Amino acid sequence: MQQVSLALVGAGARGSRYTTCATEGGRARLAAVAEPDPRRRASMLAEHPGALGFEDWRELAARPRVADAVIIATMDADHVEPAVRFAELGYHILLEKPMAVRLEDCRRIIEAAQKSGVVFAVCHVMRYTPYTRAVKAVLDSGRIGEIVSIEHLEPVGWWHHAHSYVRGNWRRTDEATFMLLAKSCHDLDWLTYMIGQRVTRVSSFGGLKHFTAANRPDAAADRCLDCTLVSSCPYAAQRIYLPYVGGAESWPLNVLTSDPTEEGVLHALREGPYGRCVYACDNDVVDHQVVNLEFEGGATASFTMTAFSPKAPRKTRIFGTRGSIDGDGALLTVTDFVTGATEVIDAHVPKDGHSGGDEGLITAFLDAVGGADPAAIRSNPKESLHSHEIAWAAEEARLTGTVVTIPSKEQP
Repeated sequence: MQQVSLALVGAGARGSRYTTCATEGGRARLAAVAEPDPRRRASMLAEHPGALGFEDWRELAARPRVADAVIIATMDADHVEPAVRFAELGYHILLEKPMAVRLEDCRRIIEAAQKSGVVFAVCHVMRYTPYTRAVKAVLDSGRIGEIVSIEHLEPVGWWHHAHSYVRGNWRRTDEATFMLLAKSCHDLDWLTYMIGQRVTRVSSFGGLKHFTAANRPDAAADRCLDCTLVSSCPYAAQRIYLPYVGGAESWPLNVLTSDPTEEGVLHALREGPYGRCVYACDNDVVDHQVVNLEFEGGATASFTMTAFSPKAPRKTRIFGTRGSIDGDGALLTVTDFVTGATEVIDAHVPKDGHSGGDEGLITAFLDAVGGADPAAIRSNPKESLHSHEIAWAAEEARLTGTVVTIPSKEQP
């Protein structure tokens, strides 16, 4: 089997994770990394001796092609220029979601990839999980008949939302993008994958309800380490982060500091953004949102994203003409309307790597690039574009209080 050479642009949590998945079994090797953070760049080069290191992706792009493919995992707003340029250079591309923070830039990326004829995949990891395979197997078998409607929940988790979307990098629309595109384009893509049709109309409601100055307790301090309300506040930073000290997992502490000891974490909470009171941040993204979708053919779906939950797998109920599926991210309960019988199917989902989606995505990408299975990628460029288009339509619907119609044909 052909070994695939990779370049990595952006060695943060996602880029590092994808690189590990690709290289740990020997199917790929890292040829180059472009990362402005010297600590992350040095760490990646130490793990992959012989790889070339660059501070900026433009330095890598200025060289003759050094790898078969590139993984682009920079911040969302920084995807478009490297994606277009590396496509022009003939690199196969694995692009972290969302593709870009403007719809016209998504179209630019796809046009460049199609013009160059490279393998192009967006990191819609939910398509590649064992759970998704199990759901699709039931649907494709015809056991529940034709899908009429879907009810889908993304429970972000109270502390995860505070970490990423109140204190963290995705807290502001102007610095990153709106919540639905940043977090839930996975789910919108997954719903279209389940139903197999384009969305035609969208409505949406939601907003920033809780994480605002109006809800700040009178006695709250600007920083959690100075606050007297720690014992009663579910969002107190020390309660969220200190339990991870000494654990096997690097996330979320590696986002805060390069020193994951108690002393290092406390210093980060004292000085950095993750120690701020959640009611005294500069966040503006929503903390809850519902989206209603109408598909070609008449099926409908409702999607709920909420911060106010445990951090847990998605939950889905699929209603068909001959049966239904209740899923919790690991188990499926399938009900047959003819016999009334139910069957519980265990999808055997791993507990890490986005429930096996990271490994599934990387395996498919390497299969496609290496020639083992050119059709391994489960979303073509137009499907990926459509999932992003749905997100923009939903945000427009939320902001304007209207039902937004999506054209039946999308270009390119």
